[in-house]
Amino acid sequence: MAVTGMNHAVLYVRDAHRTARFYNEVLDFITVIDGPPGSYVFMRAPASENHHDIAFFTIGAEAGDSQAGRRTVGMYHVAWEVPTLDALAEARERLTAAGALIGASDHGANKSLYAKDPDGLEFEVMWLVPPAYWGDEEHEAIIRPLDLDAERERFASLADA
Repeated sequence: MAVTGMNHAVLYVRDAHRTARFYNEVLDFITVIDGPPGSYVFMRAPASENHHDIAFFTIGAEAGDSQAGRRTVGMYHVAWEVPTLDALAEARERLTAAGALIGASDHGANKSLYAKDPDGLEFEVMWLVPPAYWGDEEHEAIIRPLDLDAERERFASLADA
């Protein structure tokens, strides 16, 4: 079997259309399939070649918060990759303006922002460091504070390439 990567994620949310508005306004995702009110929405990331990257299914306003990682098993988060550190900086601004940004980490091989959607489901927006720069950190689980401005300076030559 030759899996080539993850294609899409499907999330249960309180209101699929509300969550879709958030993904559109904050991350520029595009609605591909817009189901009737109270049903579902399928969305594609703006530079994606997938049919859809994420789908949301409405389960109702009375649904409780996810207990995944606290009391139940479940998914922790989905990570969305951006092509440049400048795009990551733009994501930081947009997530902050939306009140969604909850953290930022330098993982060595990637630089990451963490945020929550309207239902409190966590997601990551990250930039993958080119493999030539991973060094020994390729095999380490690193969590350092992210200094995005310093990383943009460090990798400025890549932006010009």
